[in-house]
Amino acid sequence: MKTDESYLESVKKQFLYYKMLGEKAIDQLEPAQLFVSFNDDTNSIATIVKHISGNMLSRWTDFLTSDGEKEWRNRDAEFENDLQSKEEVLEVWNKGWTIFLETLNSLQPEQLSDIIYIRNEGHTVIEAINRQLAHYPYHVGQIVFYAKQLKNSEWNSLSIPKNKSGNYNAEKFAKEKEIKNFTDEELKRLK
Repeated sequence: MKTDESYLESVKKQFLYYKMLGEKAIDQLEPAQLFVSFNDDTNSIATIVKHISGNMLSRWTDFLTSDGEKEWRNRDAEFENDLQSKEEVLEVWNKGWTIFLETLNSLQPEQLSDIIYIRNEGHTVIEAINRQLAHYPYHVGQIVFYAKQLKNSEWNSLSIPKNKSGNYNAEKFAKEKEIKNFTDEELKRLK
């Protein structure tokens, strides 16, 4: 497999992994917990979802042909908590991820060196993908951390459970060496 093809396959799996982590964290919460902010300087999970989705819609709509910061985007409004239900939060979440993943899946390896713009700053397609590979997991991490704090009962770990690293490593090292993306098993485990 060529490096460009391998890169696209790898980032697609990474993004799907983080999407699933966010969803698994949200699934563990009561609907009202999605709207809790600890203070005026923090965002609720619903607000974080609204921001991620707004970013995705702006960045990935007409990705190769228009600036990633669309004139119609109102970034400041993304931080106003106006969603009312868990269903609305998930609808907004899915709307952003759908446009993003459809665009990512449509990219061809030969397009990775094309130039796109975000706020008039040129990026190669690979740089734009990497920018979001840092941005989206950053916010998913916030969602997971926040969800763990808000959870009223036992948290179902989304990674290696506390005090279980030895068991996890023993299982991994009991298998033959193979080349694969770590997300292959993690995505199956989290389903």
